[in-house]
Amino acid sequence: MRKGIAVALLALVAAVHADMYFHNPRGSNNRLDEARRDRNNANRLFDSQNNDRGGYNVGSLYYYEGSILPLEWTNQHSCADQNNLCEVVVQYMCGDLVRDGATTNTIPENPAQCENLDCNTDLEYGMHENFNYYLDCRLRQRNTGLFTADRNLRGQTARFTRQNEQGTRRGYECPEERDYYPYWHPTPWRDVIVFTNNASRCNYYRQESANVKSRFSCVLPEGFINENLRSRNPVIPNTEEECIAIEYDDGSVNGTTGMWVESLPASGLSPPECIETVWSRDNHLGNTIGGFPAYYNWTVPNDPNEHCVLRIRYNISTLEYEAWDSGVNSSLQRVREDVFDGVNNDGEDDINREQISELDVWSRFNFNFMEAAARGYVFRQNPVVKVFPDIGSDSRNFGLQLAINTNQFGRTFQDRSHTFAIRSRPQELEGVTIYNLNVRGKRGNIVQVYPGVEYDFVPNRLIASRDSYIHIQWTGSNTNPNNNDGQGRAGTDRSNFVLLRDRVYEEGNGNAESAAGPVLSHWARNYPAFLDANSTFLGLDRADRQALAVLDTFQFGGEMSELDDAGTYFDLAPRKVTQIGTYYYLCTRNNNFTNRSQKGKIIVQENAIIFSRVGTPGGTIEVNDHSVMFEEGDLMGAVVFRLEEFSEEEDAMQAAQERGGTIDPPPEIHSSFVLLDPFVQFTAENEEAEIVIDLPGDPPSGSRIYRASPQSDWSFVGLETEVVDGRALASTNQGGIFVVASQPNVALIAGLSVFGFVMFLILLSIAGLVVYFILRRDKWQKTKQNVYKAKMKVTRSFAKQV
Repeated sequence: MRKGIAVALLALVAAVHADMYFHNPRGSNNRLDEARRDRNNANRLFDSQNNDRGGYNVGSLYYYEGSILPLEWTNQHSCADQNNLCEVVVQYMCGDLVRDGATTNTIPENPAQCENLDCNTDLEYGMHENFNYYLDCRLRQRNTGLFTADRNLRGQTARFTRQNEQGTRRGYECPEERDYYPYWHPTPWRDVIVFTNNASRCNYYRQESANVKSRFSCVLPEGFINENLRSRNPVIPNTEEECIAIEYDDGSVNGTTGMWVESLPASGLSPPECIETVWSRDNHLGNTIGGFPAYYNWTVPNDPNEHCVLRIRYNISTLEYEAWDSGVNSSLQRVREDVFDGVNNDGEDDINREQISELDVWSRFNFNFMEAAARGYVFRQNPVVKVFPDIGSDSRNFGLQLAINTNQFGRTFQDRSHTFAIRSRPQELEGVTIYNLNVRGKRGNIVQVYPGVEYDFVPNRLIASRDSYIHIQWTGSNTNPNNNDGQGRAGTDRSNFVLLRDRVYEEGNGNAESAAGPVLSHWARNYPAFLDANSTFLGLDRADRQALAVLDTFQFGGEMSELDDAGTYFDLAPRKVTQIGTYYYLCTRNNNFTNRSQKGKIIVQENAIIFSRVGTPGGTIEVNDHSVMFEEGDLMGAVVFRLEEFSEEEDAMQAAQERGGTIDPPPEIHSSFVLLDPFVQFTAENEEAEIVIDLPGDPPSGSRIYRASPQSDWSFVGLETEVVDGRALASTNQGGIFVVASQPNVALIAGLSVFGFVMFLILLSIAGLVVYFILRRDKWQKTKQNVYKAKMKVTRSFAKQV
């Protein structure tokens, strides 16, 4: 690889690293099934750099392709904040040999230690990346253009990085690929989404993603590799020129040379989504703004496989230097060769070949290099800085040691899920919306499970449309620490889903979100509703409600009052929700008032709805055939949008009432109503998004999109509209309630109104005269005589002229 590329990619590395934990799906943090709070082996599958107590015991689920899976995580340090730069990268991989394994030992590097001399197929060991991938990494020249600060790397292959200077192996992960994104060699990982502090990088991330751009690598003759397996020096080069220059005599006339091989992107994959990071504060593994965890609703890709895994990397970097500056590269480090009296005290001079960094962190203080070195303002491990200048030969100065680890100024933390399956949909689920509803957390109180979390439903609050499907499924473990707090048999995870009792008072301030239908239970209650033939939960039949409550679909008999004899896995399979309403439910085992709450909320409504987060890079949100499109720069930051369709006018009027307004729709409507929330201006100054409303037929000429919002006092205001191919398009800078309509022909109506008014006056006059002459017959006779005399006079005058 050219050095110029290596330098340019450095920035992405230096921006990478901080404690990161997956909660849904269950993050492993390298755990398997340990019956203690600490994991057994931090090097089992990957390098997390997380606390040993993080992670959940193994448990696997399956998800249908195209279903919506909420990913939830916590990160210890800040994102979308001024204190540091932050990138979060989510990826997945699938493979027939990907597995959790049955031991906490790290998979061997020596095939002789594996069954059938093949570690890839030895199911005892957990494995994500395979042996061949790691072998290529172990023998390949590292990217020598990267900035490694003052770290003394113990080798020159891709095993050795600024964060892994010793070349420690974790599973079959490649350390260089782990620390840098986007990586320049082929990997098994596929990109899902990138959260970034700087949205201007999104085009770069999307263009460079391995989802859409090929990667190249050097493939050398097998005999050449076998002869160099134990080499401590790089064997596989990084560039095409060096690769094809390698010749190996395999006994044939021409021998064999290296091949520069292209790895094409996987078919059907799109560039990853890219958006601004979710805000979080420092030193806090908790919720973000709004009281919810950081999350992303992942639409599961059409990539069926029974063995898949997700990983999330959290990258933070300091503001002490410009990590994305291409000038921050290997030229800013050198080996110092100081002569000193050796440690052997033999009187002979030795050479100290310590690597030092010449990264400029002093200019911002207006120091020159000599001043910076004298006062400790240099990029070194734990420097001692003098915050006051020396003002005399006898002055005293304060030396303050900083806690600076140069392999962590720019650091990557990581977590990975346990394995899960992606499955094709059965025919009866084709074309429908499927929401996954799971359980996160593990047994124990808030201190015992930290940095994990206690039990909760994921998502905790779900809004779905009638006739969509909800896939309720959970997994857990029987080997949590026996002394962790909880109900039922020690060490076990269990959950159920039971509707709460009816509402007894208004929830909160009366503005809590609910469906147009009935509120069938109450968040604040702790007793379940009666499970009888007349009760309802999402429109499910009694058999399903019973299975959710007592899990008896999978367990016959045994001690079930606290679900002890149920298994560690439950799957109701996707169920169609048929009844609108607001439902609150709980887990009877784990909902322990004053200790922990395990409750959830589901709103089922008549109308189609979607929630989507769109940022500065732009994007499209769509519900049915209606959409809102944002180009890059339309938004000043990330905004969570709600897009909803109302087929009935009454539903649109109720939506306005819920927001404190009253609407009077136009008289001639030609489309469904579309709600776009928030109702305030969301675009940047002088920018607008494009809203597209689908039309069931051809509207009359002059039809346009009308918008009602608080800014127009809920009056419908016409927007400049274009109708193309059965769709109406208009620009908007704010949310509201939109509809395609046409007004009657005002000019024609005005003309007809004037004519009608004149005719009315004439008829009114005639009617008045008739009534008058009926009442005054003498006047009628006199009027007839006067008319007759006038007629005769005109006749005589005409006769004389003739």
